[in-house]
Amino acid sequence: MIGSLALEGVSPGFANPVADSQRVFRRVLDAMSRPGRLIDLDSGIAAASPHLTAASALALTLLDFETPVFVALDADGEAFANWLRFHCGCPITAEPKAAAYALVLADLLPALDQFYAGDPKYPDRATTLIVVCAALEGGAAVRLEGPGIAETRRIAPAGLPEDFWNQVRADRSAFQLGVDIILTAGDQIIALPRSTRIVPEN
Repeated sequence: MIGSLALEGVSPGFANPVADSQRVFRRVLDAMSRPGRLIDLDSGIAAASPHLTAASALALTLLDFETPVFVALDADGEAFANWLRFHCGCPITAEPKAAAYALVLADLLPALDQFYAGDPKYPDRATTLIVVCAALEGGAAVRLEGPGIAETRRIAPAGLPEDFWNQVRADRSAFQLGVDIILTAGDQIIALPRSTRIVPEN
């Protein structure tokens, strides 16, 4: 119930919910169809914390009362969970495998095998991870291959766990199973659908 939430300081959502969510959704589709491309959401949202701008816009666009969400955002976690409950009505779960979506700070990202990878009949039910990074450039570089990429594409997001890319490769070893990942920083995103293969940059 909204009345039981601590709503002090809860920031607004979209100024124009229909038009803004449609615009963000189109850009998410663009990002998923062209993995590794840096996409500016141009969300126009005034998030409580600037580093959560894209994450907030994605939440308003993708989440609803039927999508359980796992949240791990350090000091911002409880406040953001309340923000999600108020704006999206989504249930918050403490169990990564029960989450349809996970919204996590890169530093607090659980091992990827803790999330639901789908099953052979319903691979689309896997968890989608929304990972809040320090930046989407300037980190350790990797190359991407797969659908939506002509040859290879290079990305270098910053602040991810040291073994993150090894975990992603292991997660994709049983395709079509595996989690989908959206990396965020500020109001920008990079999408890594489960069909995208990760190649270390040597």
